[in-house]
Amino acid sequence: MDTDTAHIRFDTKIAILLRDDLESWQRLNVSAFLISGIATANPELIGEPYTDADDTGYLAMFRQPVLVFAGSKETLRTAHSRALSRNLPISIFTSDLFSTGNDRDNRAAVRKIGRDDLDLVGMALHAGRNVVDKVLKGARMHP
Repeated sequence: MDTDTAHIRFDTKIAILLRDDLESWQRLNVSAFLISGIATANPELIGEPYTDADDTGYLAMFRQPVLVFAGSKETLRTAHSRALSRNLPISIFTSDLFSTGNDRDNRAAVRKIGRDDLDLVGMALHAGRNVVDKVLKGARMHP
């Protein structure tokens, strides 16, 4: 088998779970914020920089796909609980963050609410494939 074209199967999965009632701009915004948390916590997930045929350089990106899922508010709450019970590092985005404009205010908005009362609109995680599948059980691939 030609190793340059062989299918690569990753032992881990990078996943984002979004609440299914978000507007399009919110889904994109939340995804961008959430995935930045995964990237900063897991620098080994970042591949090599890109270069085009004209030798123009571009930034490096994840070495593996990022899967995006959708689910109800309850699906998100359940996934959040499952991730925390497994001590998985996750990034979260709450509805309050749509009304803040900077990192300091974002952190303050999350800090003032207990974990069981967070109005989650998204979360992201990176873990073993089976672990991510168990945490996100009940969610569906984002349309």
